[in-house]
Amino acid sequence: MKIIVISPNKVLREEVLLSIKGVDASKHALVFGDGFSGLGQMVEAEHPDLMIIDSVCVENGNLSILEGISLRAHHISIILLSQNSSSEFLMSAMRSGVKDVLSLPLQASDLQSAVGRVELKLRQSAPKNKKGRVVVGSKGGSGATFLACNLAYILAESSNAKVALLDLNLQFGDAVLFVNDHVPSNTLADVAKNIRRLDASLLKSSMVHILPNFSVLAAPEDAESAQDVKPEHIDALLKLTTSEYDFVVLDIGRTLNSTGVKALDHADLIFIVLQETLPFIRDSKRLIHAFHSLGYAKEKINIVLNRHEKGGDIRLIDVETALGMKVYKTIPNSYVAVSASVNQGVPIVKIAKHDAVTKALQEVAESLVEGSKAKKSGWLDTLLHHASLL
Repeated sequence: MKIIVISPNKVLREEVLLSIKGVDASKHALVFGDGFSGLGQMVEAEHPDLMIIDSVCVENGNLSILEGISLRAHHISIILLSQNSSSEFLMSAMRSGVKDVLSLPLQASDLQSAVGRVELKLRQSAPKNKKGRVVVGSKGGSGATFLACNLAYILAESSNAKVALLDLNLQFGDAVLFVNDHVPSNTLADVAKNIRRLDASLLKSSMVHILPNFSVLAAPEDAESAQDVKPEHIDALLKLTTSEYDFVVLDIGRTLNSTGVKALDHADLIFIVLQETLPFIRDSKRLIHAFHSLGYAKEKINIVLNRHEKGGDIRLIDVETALGMKVYKTIPNSYVAVSASVNQGVPIVKIAKHDAVTKALQEVAESLVEGSKAKKSGWLDTLLHHASLL
């Protein structure tokens, strides 16, 4: 773990060094500074995990600098060393990203405990060996959100995999209502507001738990709160979520905006969902072109044909010819079962276990699970945890 220590007091800097050496100096790389003015450049150069800062450096209007660093590098923990600071100042410091405040004169045991808490957080947030990622980006009216929610539920129900569904549809997100009939107490916007405190515990407490191994993070409730969600928040959220879950299914909404692109950048698989109509085919063609322009590999993009019926004006081969790629999966049209599932907020597998739509989604889930088992060292072993039906 790399630690930056900032204090004009040479004696205090030596006390910090001795305290940390008392834990295990071999595990830590310490960088010292005697002033606050060059901290931003030092952070850029050193990429620390922890900053230990003497409060005298930030008592004269420098908290805004600390807050700016914390916002840009939310993974950095900050410990403040303070002597006789007012409660008002300490509250301002906490709002600026400070995680811990230790009193001076410094007690070695207090600092060692604080450093130990940071180490534990880093271990908990570190990526684990297994990752499962499916990206389902949705296109309004295509049934993508329904497929994303039900695929996630079936993935969890039919295997021991831990599955998360993240509703990144910032304008019209209602994915949680497809599998649950309760209004969520927290949403993606709440996570974004507390991004500096984001860890496994905060993530879990912010989600709606549908099954023991299936949880949903709901979309913001309104457009105003959705403005709090930024691409850097999505980046931090996905890095954590993909380390905690085997599969993360994402519904990224109707518009390919900056937050959606950030999610797709993390994706291993993208499912474009469309129906057999000219507007959907035309939009999907544009979307495929956009993905290629973004540098996404062809193997990453898959076509899902929803509400498919044989004998229509537009045939399956017509869709494949127009898009220049094979259809990954066809989902049959089953109006009665799908409508009942949507209207009741209950997964289709619980309402119509033997329905053709249920069977098709079970086949997709099985292929994802079996694929990740078959290639332990290949790209399917790091199958992305997101879903985007576009």
